[in-house]
Amino acid sequence: MSATSLPDDHTFKRRLMGIAVALFLTYLTIALPLPILTVFVTHHLGLSNSLGGLSIGIAFLSTIFTRPYFGAFADKHGGKYTLGWGMLLYVVGGLVCMLAAVAGLSPLHAYAVLLAGRLIIGVGESMAMVGGVAWGLAMAGPHRSGRVLGWIGMALYGAFAVGSPLGVWIDAQAGFVGVMLASAAMPVVGFLLTRVIPKDVPVAHSKRPSLLSVLPIIWKPSTAVLLQGIGFAAIGAFVAPLFIAQHWQHMGMGLSLFGVGFVISRILFSHLPDRIGGFKVAYASLVVEAIGQYLLWAATNQWLALVGALLTGLGCSMIFPAMGLEVVKRVPAQLRGTSMGGFSAFQDLAYGLTGPLVGLFVGGLGYSFAFLIGGIAATLGLAMVLAAAKEPSADTLA
Repeated sequence: MSATSLPDDHTFKRRLMGIAVALFLTYLTIALPLPILTVFVTHHLGLSNSLGGLSIGIAFLSTIFTRPYFGAFADKHGGKYTLGWGMLLYVVGGLVCMLAAVAGLSPLHAYAVLLAGRLIIGVGESMAMVGGVAWGLAMAGPHRSGRVLGWIGMALYGAFAVGSPLGVWIDAQAGFVGVMLASAAMPVVGFLLTRVIPKDVPVAHSKRPSLLSVLPIIWKPSTAVLLQGIGFAAIGAFVAPLFIAQHWQHMGMGLSLFGVGFVISRILFSHLPDRIGGFKVAYASLVVEAIGQYLLWAATNQWLALVGALLTGLGCSMIFPAMGLEVVKRVPAQLRGTSMGGFSAFQDLAYGLTGPLVGLFVGGLGYSFAFLIGGIAATLGLAMVLAAAKEPSADTLA
């Protein structure tokens, strides 16, 4: 899509809103079961905390190797096409996960089926996220890129604000099977919504540099996103078990308040990366995230823990679009999908490894230990943002 064919601002906002709503519905496939996966694995299947964390993390691990490929795929075939295939995989993965509870399998076999479904969901998430971002960027142009990343991210993580308590409620009414059926239905609704939005035009280039040639440009902002993602992954895997272990009420509210903080931050501050630059926004955001994680670690009651979850959401919210904008500034237009795929893979690495690795220690050190690790990671992220900010912005691959 050339600069002259970009939609006007009103049309752009309307189409971007449609993509964001579709992604919100689609991402409920991940959000609905998130607070109950670890509980299902540990309480219903009788397996370990580490395996419970792996059931969450493996979906994100599967994206690490597929995001860069699907980024190039979106550059070639278009974001709408890529998003549609991601939605289909979401449906298949949700139905496979459901089989873990209905097929009458032994705990280990049921767990293997659950992991297979989560792997499929992870690949679907890879395609959907990259496709949605590439679609939005294609219609935005460079002067509106920050808004695309902000609104799409708000839709994705806003799904946690609704999906987490809703998933707990569905589990209480219809069990794990009901949760996974609802998870499989949401992408179908999102897919139907995208049919009325015009597709983007992929950029055709005969020679396309590989992700390895882009990594020297994007690795520092990408590492900052990886470090912030550890705190998010800790909440996703361990905030519900923390509430259960401490005999606190409102188990689903931890992820819900995280999502509320995330959405509030996106609504209030999504314009800031375009206006003042991504590095300033990321630095302030990491400070807030670190405070939230340390508060969760030190919490002596559920109210302090909920405040920590809220602050973590407020802090995590703007780091991805802020650093993503800096990545977009550093690469030519035909490599934005490839670059954003690699950039997102760093975040996936945090999401995929935090659950199983930290799960090895929380049994002996307590679930709050996960949030100490998250706080330290966010603190280290501050140093990485400062290092990335020292590098000049230049389209070195143009």
